[in-house]
Amino acid sequence: MNKVLFVSLGCDKNLVDSEHMLGDLIDHGFTICDNEEDADIIVVNTCSFIADAMEESIQTIIDLGAYKESGKLKGLIVSGCLAQRFTEDILKDLPEVDAIIGTNSYDELINAINIVLEKNGEKPVFKKELKGLPKDGRRVLTTGGHYAYLKIAEGCNKRCTYCIIPYLRGDYRSVPMEKLLAEAKQLAVDGVKELILVAQETTVYGMDIYGKKSLTDLLHKLCEIDGIEWIRILYAYPEEITDELIECMASEPKICHYIDMPIQHCNDQLLHNMARKTNKADIMNIADRLRKAMPDISLRTTLICGFPGETQEMHEELLQFIKDMSFDRLGAFAYSKEEGTVAATWDNQVDEDLKKKWLDEVMLCQKDISLANNKNYIGRTLKVFIEGKLPEDGVFIGRTYRDTPSVDGFIFVNSDTELTSGQFVDVEVTGFDEYDLIGDVKL
Repeated sequence: MNKVLFVSLGCDKNLVDSEHMLGDLIDHGFTICDNEEDADIIVVNTCSFIADAMEESIQTIIDLGAYKESGKLKGLIVSGCLAQRFTEDILKDLPEVDAIIGTNSYDELINAINIVLEKNGEKPVFKKELKGLPKDGRRVLTTGGHYAYLKIAEGCNKRCTYCIIPYLRGDYRSVPMEKLLAEAKQLAVDGVKELILVAQETTVYGMDIYGKKSLTDLLHKLCEIDGIEWIRILYAYPEEITDELIECMASEPKICHYIDMPIQHCNDQLLHNMARKTNKADIMNIADRLRKAMPDISLRTTLICGFPGETQEMHEELLQFIKDMSFDRLGAFAYSKEEGTVAATWDNQVDEDLKKKWLDEVMLCQKDISLANNKNYIGRTLKVFIEGKLPEDGVFIGRTYRDTPSVDGFIFVNSDTELTSGQFVDVEVTGFDEYDLIGDVKL
């Protein structure tokens, strides 16, 4: 049977699509391999959110395409956002690519492979209209088996002026609740203990199919599933965070006191120009409400540096805002001028070097805040999700409720007894650095 190498790039939402495609491959008898030289088929599920992600996707395609000469590669298939966005350019400029699969057509992977293996010279393109949802089979988890992303919706109805995603993923389409609950129950049976809810925006879940925001309804039902111990919410837009959601988070023991709330900036003029639905006062208000309801909540946000029209004064306002807000977790990226977005057409673009300078200053500011925040955990006992071990150091790696995989920090755990991945243990914090904690298991 033909062997398939699968490469998933980009965000966690894209990873869920990849895991469904892996399930289809196995269900149809393909063998998954991890060696490029052994692969008969290579699938690259791409990202093109910003320029750096696009460059990574293109370089990956070029590098893997070389195995048509040095390996046994029969076909190279490109899926995901780059495939959706630049179909004609890929077919023209990347001759090593044999098939294209758009963002809403990943259930066509087997058909694409079969056509490629026929070797009739056809380069199939599967790009369904960006409506409805692909047919999902089972998933093959790539996260280690003890935590999983639960993708609750596709697309986005917002039209932020910097963002290409709605044009690549379509309008917001919620996954029916009964389907999500069935998937979550199966994940729990398979050993998953942490569910991480993702979508382009989780907080408007259900509006399109139930006529009302239904995230809290979904959360309450997910909390009833045996085996699930943690539920984490990402991509919550501040203007959509309701008192009902806050009360749900505060009252349900399984829901982590953690929320990812991308705000992009704090300057009111820039927020208006971005077509964001909040202003600085709104952001401060929602953060205050969250912290009053859950004093231990970990707030994560994301910022853009160098959006068109940003001035030094606006940047300094942002730095002061970061200090005042003392976010527990913060990520930032330099504004990327994306073809097809409104902001890309504006003349008031910021110099690339200045964007990077501002980005460095934002992250340095947050580094100091993170260090001070972590110091406050000395002597406290936290529930820790063990993810592995560093044999050379003799310590275990884990995450607290404050830590989302891949984007936040770790806690390094000393233990006289062997711990296993997926195990929860109580750990007393004994040390810290800018982003990570150190602690000892409490017996």
